[in-house]
Amino acid sequence: MLKRLSLIVTAVILSVSLVACGSDKNAPKDDTNKSQNQNNDKTASGEEKPEPLPVPDNLVQLEKPAKGEEIAVLHTSEGDIKIRLFPDIAPKTVENFKGLINKGYYNGVIFHRVIKDFMIQGGDPEGTGMGGQSIWGEPFDNEIDPAIRHFKGAVSMANTGQPKTNGSQFFIVENSKVDDSIIDQMKKVDESYPGNFPKIVVDKYAEIGGTPHLDGKHSVFGQVFEGLDIVDKIANTEVGDKDKPVKDITIDKAELVKYEE
Repeated sequence: MLKRLSLIVTAVILSVSLVACGSDKNAPKDDTNKSQNQNNDKTASGEEKPEPLPVPDNLVQLEKPAKGEEIAVLHTSEGDIKIRLFPDIAPKTVENFKGLINKGYYNGVIFHRVIKDFMIQGGDPEGTGMGGQSIWGEPFDNEIDPAIRHFKGAVSMANTGQPKTNGSQFFIVENSKVDDSIIDQMKKVDESYPGNFPKIVVDKYAEIGGTPHLDGKHSVFGQVFEGLDIVDKIANTEVGDKDKPVKDITIDKAELVKYEE
């Protein structure tokens, strides 16, 4: 089912230009272990039409956490970002993120790659995009579920584009506007393959923005529910070579707390 989602989204990418920047900026990149699994994820021609994916009844990812629910807070040099986590949907990814937070792994780490109207990326203690590792000391595979998407504010894992390349790097979607041409294309995909971009998902992308071309390729495991203004502020910072902010923007401290309304 997950592979089918990836294939459908790939078809969308080939049909239209999804991001108004160069091809090297179309996906968050974690260059760690870049040489691994280079021959995987190839698409054979003439595949049978995939079965429809389930259509979500609601978008739980955009609901506020319940009182007492454990959330993650990134205390950045620009302000606080509060994240709801989805351990029931992406258990291993959430376990990794929480484990790294508990180790203090992200404290003092910079956002090393920032692209306005796309995303902000951090989680590499080296600050280069080449470092970082999971709590298990080795990369792990994606956990992808059509119930959670790359809407604005989604927190997702950076990878090399190959299987089993998740480590410590993550990104937060910042794009506020999905082009009308993309929305129209998503509607056509849904008409052909019901459930891949159902109306409830397409409408929400049109309303709040996001990066639908990343659905099926990266593991969404959280959602910013407070502090999107800080995400926007970081995205608007001046950047230099390799989209790295000219002035360091740091995660001064990351912590897990119980949500209190």
